[in-house]
Amino acid sequence: MSDATQASPDTDRLVPVTVLTGFLGAGKTTLLNHILTAEHGRKYAVVVNEFGELGVDNDLVVDADEEVFEMNNGCICCTVRGDLIRILGNLMKRRGKFDGIIVETTGLADPAPVAQTFFVDEDVRGKTRLDAVVTVVDAYNVLQTLNESPEAVNQIAFADVIILNKTDLVDEVALATIESRIRAINGVARLHRAQRGDVPLSDVLDQGGFDLQRALQQAPRFLEETEHHHEEDVTSMSFVVEEPLDGAKFQAWIGALLQEKGADILRAKGILNYAGESQRFAFQAVHMMADGGFIGPWKKDEKPESRLVFIGRNLNRPQLRRGFESCRAK
Repeated sequence: MSDATQASPDTDRLVPVTVLTGFLGAGKTTLLNHILTAEHGRKYAVVVNEFGELGVDNDLVVDADEEVFEMNNGCICCTVRGDLIRILGNLMKRRGKFDGIIVETTGLADPAPVAQTFFVDEDVRGKTRLDAVVTVVDAYNVLQTLNESPEAVNQIAFADVIILNKTDLVDEVALATIESRIRAINGVARLHRAQRGDVPLSDVLDQGGFDLQRALQQAPRFLEETEHHHEEDVTSMSFVVEEPLDGAKFQAWIGALLQEKGADILRAKGILNYAGESQRFAFQAVHMMADGGFIGPWKKDEKPESRLVFIGRNLNRPQLRRGFESCRAK
């Protein structure tokens, strides 16, 4: 586990990276084209899974021959990560040519290896920041897809933002059922409805990295209990500790927990109130890899308390709650 007691680099100088994922046919490419052709005055380098998949002009992709990232389904995480690290390194040599990077995964890809890249490689962490994992969901087919494909479940579980696409193809009753199913998997992601990928860019870009307070504003019910349907389901569990935490205790507990249970913990996120500190501490982890840093003082109308979210499989709610509460400063 990295030393999360160190403050993160100044985010203003880091290149924001948006990871765009979603199951086959969900509408990722449509959304990407919408981003690239919109009037926002910015230029994005795009890392895609295959040559020729995107109908975008070559001048929208920086040196496309080198910057196309081919993500092969089923390949080992370290192989995928190595390729992406190399591509990001090449892109950073041309830093002045673009304002941000968009990484589009294949429809069957697990977004974990991509997200892990921003935790494990020191050079990548020093030059880029993961702005958000954006998952596009096909409203018409999603319920069947979730029952048949663990990849689709993982894509929703890893999301910071979910674009529920093709909402014009289902009625309001069905949409309510779909959103409930999505919330059972990921209760903290910001969720937006869309048709043909047409969403405000403010819903996708410049999300500011992980911001649990923003997520709480968008989904105020995410702290409610989440029931398991069966033990293999991906669910989200959230906990609040009102008393200040002992930073050393939390680091020791979360480090041991991720080493033991990291394979089942897809993502963990938190805003923490450390005793003796006036700033909020933002924590996040992907499987066994964790990172964090202070992100500024508490807002005037914000209650200084610690909130922690786990998204994964086979999560033990009482055990997680007891562990988190044991980190309180005495």
